[in-house]
Amino acid sequence: MMAEQRILMDETAIRRALTRIAHEIVEKNKGIDNCMLVGIRTRGIYLAERLATLIEEIEGKPVEVTDLDITAYRDDRRSNASSQARNETAAAKQECNHLNVEGRRIILFDDVLYTGRTIRAAMDAVMDRGRPEIIQLAVLVDRGHRELPIRPDYVGKNVPTSKQEQIEVSLSEVDGDDKVTIIH
Repeated sequence: MMAEQRILMDETAIRRALTRIAHEIVEKNKGIDNCMLVGIRTRGIYLAERLATLIEEIEGKPVEVTDLDITAYRDDRRSNASSQARNETAAAKQECNHLNVEGRRIILFDDVLYTGRTIRAAMDAVMDRGRPEIIQLAVLVDRGHRELPIRPDYVGKNVPTSKQEQIEVSLSEVDGDDKVTIIH
């Protein structure tokens, strides 16, 4: 049986959601002073960069943006880590050392929030770099089914799903076009 796909968000809907999130971030943080957008690889960094552009248009000044590789912090890679995986983990942790979070307002950005495990790993990575003033979470899509007590501060679209369904985010920077699809 062939999987059925339906487009939930097109390029315009994604742009509108990011514009709304940009305004909400500026409002909630009373500007962008001391804020840093941290995009979770892979698609989170592209969304964070787009968000930074929108915030600069609103505020007239840039907001710092960086990416975060959470591979080393994932809990699904610990049990049977080979020497290659351990080396990759050490390299990923070393790479994150450029992240200066001490006393900053960190806004993590990811494409899809599902169980919360990716965000937990991202928070661990951030906390290994210092103590931020606050960590906020922005996601393009929240699909539910949390396994950890994690809730986003900013959501582009809430999409109730079954565990059998998948949400796929395509971005022009990686995939050639912008869309969010649900696969049944």
